[in-house]
Formats: sequence, structure tokens, C-alpha cells
Amino acid sequence: MTDQKYRQRGYKDAERSGSGSGAFGPSGPPRSEKFGPKGRGADNNRAEVFRCKTCNEKNDPEVGLESLCRKCSAALHACAQCRYFDGAAPGQCRQEIPAPIPAKSKANSCALYAPTVSLDLTGTKAGGSPDGARSAFDQLFGKR
Repeated sequence: MTDQKYRQRGYKDAERSGSGSGAFGPSGPPRSEKFGPKGRGADNNRAEVFRCKTCNEKNDPEVGLESLCRKCSAALHACAQCRYFDGAAPGQCRQEIPAPIPAKSKANSCALYAPTVSLDLTGTKAGGSPDGARSAFDQLFGKR
């Protein structure tokens, strides 16, 4: 009787032959080397931005106690705008807070507040006119 139950091609071939395929084994390089530290499609040169959770408008990440959103005038120094806000956590905060804050979307003076920053993945906007789009197309593919 043999030590392995299955002898089909591909099943544990690396163990049988004694070698993997390449320096990283049969699956190739680890995920972090394939896609970088931030994952696939997230360039390392992207800017980090702070966006309002209400209207998604870009705002200054230096938030004061009375800061308001430029577009919708929502309070920015509020639990709902904080990086530690978590609706499933006790007190809806991932930090240990001394007292619960009842209104999560209203301005407060929490000392643990930190704005939620993310990578700016909006990309560049297309040309303003149809002629600009046409000329960009012609430059890319050549005019015939």
C-alpha cells in the first residue's frame, strides 16, 4: 500500500517531486509583493484626504471643535466623522471613552477624536468639451 491515497496529476506534486515551482512555491510571490502594501490598484503616490461622511466632500484634515463641512455644513468634529467610530463596538467607539456620547452626528469635544482619512481614488477628470475628448482619442490612437 502507498503513503498517499490520491495519485492524480497535480495533487501534492511539489511534495512528491521534492521541489516547488520557483523560489516562492507553486502559488508565486506572496500577495504583498504582487500588489504592494495597499493592495491592487492603490498607487503609493495617492494623496490622503478627509471626506465628510454626510456628503462625501473633501475637507481639511485639520479639524477644530467648531469645524463644519464646506458643502453641507455638517459638524466635522463629531463621532460619525471619527476614525474610531464603530456602530458595533461598545459605546460605538473603538477607544475606551470616559462617558458615552449620545448624539454621534453632533459636534463634541472628545479628546480621542481623529478624522477618518482615506486614499484619494477619484482619478483625473475627462476633458471639459467633446472636442477635448476627441483630440485626446486622436492622440492616443492616431488620426487616420
